Amino acid sequence: MRTSKRTQILEAATRVVQREGVKSVTFDSVAAEAGLTKGGLLYHFASRDDLAQEIHQHLADRWEADLVAAAGKPAAEATREERLAAYTRVAIQSATRAELLLMLEGSTNTAHAAVWEAVTERWAPSPASAADDPAALDRFIVRLAADGLWLYESLTSERLDPALRRAVADRVADVLAHREG
Repeated sequence: MRTSKRTQILEAATRVVQREGVKSVTFDSVAAEAGLTKGGLLYHFASRDDLAQEIHQHLADRWEADLVAAAGKPAAEATREERLAAYTRVAIQSATRAELLLMLEGSTNTAHAAVWEAVTERWAPSPASAADDPAALDRFIVRLAADGLWLYESLTSERLDPALRRAVADRVADVLAHREG
C-alpha cells in the first residue's frame, strides 16, 4: 500500500523535529524534508497549528498501534495489568526523541495535549485516589516510572542503554505480575 502524501508530510515533520527540535517545524523546513514546495504543503495544511495538531495525532496513532502490538490486543480487551505493562514497554523502549519533544511541547496546548491524554487514559489511567488502595498505588507508581524515564531522556542529552531500558520495562511488568498474582 502506498503512503499518502499527508502521511509523508507528517513523517517528514517528525524527522525535522527529531533532528532539530519542535521550533524548527516551519512550512519551509517540512516542505523541503518532504520534497514538496511550500504551496504543496499548504494544500494539505492551512496553518502551522493544523500541521502541529496532525503531527500529534499521527504520532499518537502510532503509539496506539504499538500499544496494541505490545499487549497483543486492543485496550478494551486487555486487563488493567496488561494495559499498564504494554504502556510501560512502549513508553520506555520505543519512544523517539521527536515524540518526547512533541509530547512536552503539546502539554502547553490543550488540543495537542488532549490527543496524548486520550491514549494515556486508555492504557494507563491515573487513579482518582491511590492512597488507600495498594494495587492502585502500584499502578500509579508504574506509570510514574514509565513516564519518568522518557521524561528524563527528553530533558537530558543522555540516551540510556537499550539493555537498561528493557530491564526497567521488564521490572515494572514484574511488579504488575506480582500484584495481580
